[in-house]
Amino acid sequence: MVFLEPEKYQQRCAQLFNSYQKDISTLLPFAKIEHIGSSAIPNVISKGDLDIYIEVKPEHFEFAIGQLKTLNFIEKQNTLRTHELCMLESLNNDDVAFQIVVTDSVFAFFLTFRNKLMDSPTLVNEYNQLKLQCSHLDHDQYRKIKSDFINRVLNHL
Repeated sequence: MVFLEPEKYQQRCAQLFNSYQKDISTLLPFAKIEHIGSSAIPNVISKGDLDIYIEVKPEHFEFAIGQLKTLNFIEKQNTLRTHELCMLESLNNDDVAFQIVVTDSVFAFFLTFRNKLMDSPTLVNEYNQLKLQCSHLDHDQYRKIKSDFINRVLNHL
């Protein structure tokens, strides 16, 4: 796995987020839309992808998924899918994913994790070191180690 320094990808991801935010807001004016993931956190190295958090009330969940698919996105395979979480991935060749989340669900942790790292240069450094140590691993091994780190951060609230 190749990780990019922040200056190599964060500006592009911010511009891409702003563009998608406009499209999402048009389709789902009632949704909360947030830039999440490594590209949202200053000084974090990343594979260079963009994650967008889209929060809706339970009664809008399935409708929101249908609307977002019109932006040329499909459900991401081999990821957790519940009645409160759905991940969509872009077919636009831009390495963008949507996390559609139900309001007040456990999946609000995406925001909590982002905020904890934004508030802690120490955690950012730990996260970067973890990523560098995983650069020789496959995606599944990396996801497991990254998940353990996320859980550790979230459990020290």
